[in-house]
Amino acid sequence: MEFKKIQLNGFKSFAERTTILIENGLTGIVGPNGCGKSNIVESLRWVMGETSAKSMRGSGMEDVIFSGTSNKPSKNIAEVSVGIKNENKDGPIQYKNLDEVEIRRKIEKDKGSKFYINEKEVRAKDAQMFFADLSTGAHSPSIISQGRIGALVTAKPTDRRAILEEAAGIAGLHVRRHEAELRLGAAENNLKRADELRKQQERQLISLQKQAEEATKYKIISEEIKKIEAGLYYLRLKDIDYEIKLENEINDEASGEVNNYNNEINNFEKSLKDETDKVSPLREKNIENLSKLQRLNLELKGIDEENERTQTEIKNIKKSLTTIDEDIDREKSIIIDATSNEKRLKEEKNDLIEIDSKYYDTEKKSSEDLDTTKNTLKAEIDKIKELINAKKNEEAISLLENFKTIIEAYAGSYSKNQNIKK
Repeated sequence: MEFKKIQLNGFKSFAERTTILIENGLTGIVGPNGCGKSNIVESLRWVMGETSAKSMRGSGMEDVIFSGTSNKPSKNIAEVSVGIKNENKDGPIQYKNLDEVEIRRKIEKDKGSKFYINEKEVRAKDAQMFFADLSTGAHSPSIISQGRIGALVTAKPTDRRAILEEAAGIAGLHVRRHEAELRLGAAENNLKRADELRKQQERQLISLQKQAEEATKYKIISEEIKKIEAGLYYLRLKDIDYEIKLENEINDEASGEVNNYNNEINNFEKSLKDETDKVSPLREKNIENLSKLQRLNLELKGIDEENERTQTEIKNIKKSLTTIDEDIDREKSIIIDATSNEKRLKEEKNDLIEIDSKYYDTEKKSSEDLDTTKNTLKAEIDKIKELINAKKNEEAISLLENFKTIIEAYAGSYSKNQNIKK
């Protein structure tokens, strides 16, 4: 394989795309100091996989991007590609059948760099291995920079050996050998770790076997306990069913008795209502008497007013007696008639007051007796309910017989008053 061209774009001092062709024979680049000759060598090392920014004479890898001048703005991308011909078909195995191979490296600000082989993105390691198989690379002795000749002359035997191995084309094998040794070391570490894990698992297995035996015993004992508890629960359920059956029978009997007591209480309440209905006419009669008394009071008030008017007239007549002697007889007769009327009115007034007092006393006593009778009946009903609850039915019946006696005593106390008696 032979290098045929190097193409730079935005790499260090090469702001524009620049292509350098490598023809047959010796190709040289001549120019004054600072024209960028060393940048071409660094671009070749960079595309071969250089990872050290210090080797590229910068503080960071992004320093290889063109930073701009007073006449040209800076760029965000730097790109270097190398074209290689493979006419002899002596390249690496995966690219052996290709006539041309292009390796390109591209870097963007804040995004890092990428490698491409024939426009296919690859790892940096793949690009480095490609050049190692060609007995070259970023740190290859074949790339001789300033002061490098003297270093080769005074080099140690190991460094000279590296130069000879690279010239013999076995540098790639050493790289692969180094990677294989690293992988073998990692595999040995993994085996050691696996062995430690196996021993740890064996110790855990012994502990788990003991726990499994204990768990088996616990499971057997738990099943026996569950069977015993199930038997106890079954016996307890049978007892509960028997108790429920007895309670249901007792509740049925009690429900029948309660219904009977409720019927009796309803009968008592009905009787009480009937008695109350009997007392209602007395209340209505009492209201009627009150209305009559109010009417008599109004008539009495009218009589009083008439009496006052008559007294006024008498006074006027007495005053005029001195002036009307000729009418004295007529006036005397008027006075006599007025006196007789006054007497009659007073008698009627006294009779009305007496009647009002009698009706008021009768009403008051009737209300008191009615309240007393109600309270007595209520107390008797409460006693009857208590006797029924205590299942003393005979005593309850004997108390019911007292209802008639109490009612007859209430009516007998007003036997002289025909209206109340009716």
